[in-house]
Parts: sequence; structure tokens; C-alpha cells
Amino acid sequence: MLATSAAAFADGHGHGHGDPDKGAKDFNKCKACHTIVSDSGETIVKGGKTGPNLFGVVGRPVASYPDFKYGDGILAVGATGMVWTPELITEYAVDPTKFIDTHGGSGRSKMTFKLKDASDVVAYLATFSDAPEAMEATEEESGEAMEEMPAEEAPASE
Repeated sequence: MLATSAAAFADGHGHGHGDPDKGAKDFNKCKACHTIVSDSGETIVKGGKTGPNLFGVVGRPVASYPDFKYGDGILAVGATGMVWTPELITEYAVDPTKFIDTHGGSGRSKMTFKLKDASDVVAYLATFSDAPEAMEATEEESGEAMEEMPAEEAPASE
């Protein structure tokens, strides 16, 4: 798989091609504040409650997790109708305050941790989403992996 830099996400050039397996490991940094709990209540990753539950975050409207106390800045971004895509989550994780200031809000983010490259974590989070954006990213990654595979190793087409 090809890894795309966070800068490519942030400026809108390219698509996310992170590695979900690496992202699972990298998520250990995130679970101090975030948890991943399915809609049915199954705890997938036990974590803190300082940040919202990240199950299904790809495809979810910004600042919309029920009963979470969001800051005013991210609430203003959410009021624009923005929906989390892999690219937007990556941009946010790189610099949350800048993200808020450039997407309809203002002020500091409550998220104090920044990732230099969030593409792997975003790929991991996308595995917990039914959103079309998450599915498209996974399909694009599979297609690129097939293109990179030598013809003798590629599965036969039907």
C-alpha cells in the first residue's frame, strides 16, 4: 500500500491510503482520550472519555456524538454541516486548532495531541464505519495494491 502524507490530505491533493494494521498500533496514543465502542455497546478499544467515541466517525457529522461536551470551536464547524471524511480527520489530527479556524469555527481545540501523519490511524478508524467514504478508501487501496502486484501474482479476473 502507498502511504500518503498528511500534507497531501490537508491541501486536498490525493486520497488516504494508510495501513489499518499500523493504525491499530498508533491508536494506542489516542486511547488515552478516545474509546471505540460499537453502536450495540461492544467495547472494541477501551479508552478514555476525554474525547468522543470514535466508532463510526468516518461519515459522521462533525461534533455530533451524542451527549459529548464539545468545545465551541468544533461545534461551530459542526454547525456548517461538515461530515468527517478520511481527509478531514487527517487534517484535524495534524493540527486541530488550525482545522477549527479554517473550517468555520474559531478558538483552540480541546484535543491537545497532534499526529504528524494520521493516515494509518484514519485507515484504522475507517474499518469501524459503514460510510461510503470509508468503503471507497478501502476499495481504492485494494485496487492500487492489485495494480502494483506483478501479473503472475495477481488473482485472475472473473
